[in-house]
Amino acid sequence: MRHIVKPGETLSSISGDYRVPLLSIIQANSLSNPNLIYPGQLITIPGYPDPSTLPYTIYVSLKNRTLSLLKNGSAIKVYPVGVGRMLHETPSGNFIIINKAPNPGGPFGTMWMSISKIHYGIHGTNDPSSIGKYVSRGCIRMQNSDVEELAMTIPIGTSVTIGQ
Repeated sequence: MRHIVKPGETLSSISGDYRVPLLSIIQANSLSNPNLIYPGQLITIPGYPDPSTLPYTIYVSLKNRTLSLLKNGSAIKVYPVGVGRMLHETPSGNFIIINKAPNPGGPFGTMWMSISKIHYGIHGTNDPSSIGKYVSRGCIRMQNSDVEELAMTIPIGTSVTIGQ
């Protein structure tokens, strides 16, 4: 998996986002000085497949509050979602699914899937009436049956693009 360094990112923040040890990233990239990275630089993240080799991708529209599942570039399903409210906006950008955790409990419903942005994920809900609204603290909230279906379909490493 390759990550493009964004302005303000450090190897430590990238390590946190992907939940990969800093030393593993340094070694995978043969970095002589890990303090010298720059925006636009390609960094190899060990342990994840190249998303371009996977058949599925996810696109989240914040404006429409939908999550589209695409297979080989064609939409196969569109789900309604709840997204971040004012002061807790859902982050825009390109991410990947880095793990799946069934039954996380509480407000996260029956499934949690972390994206490669620490503290953010796609998850179920204990409040189905929140779907379709700007209500979360930045995560993408789905009906429990929908997030379970999605989690069974996509592999770890699936690309997630969040846009307007």
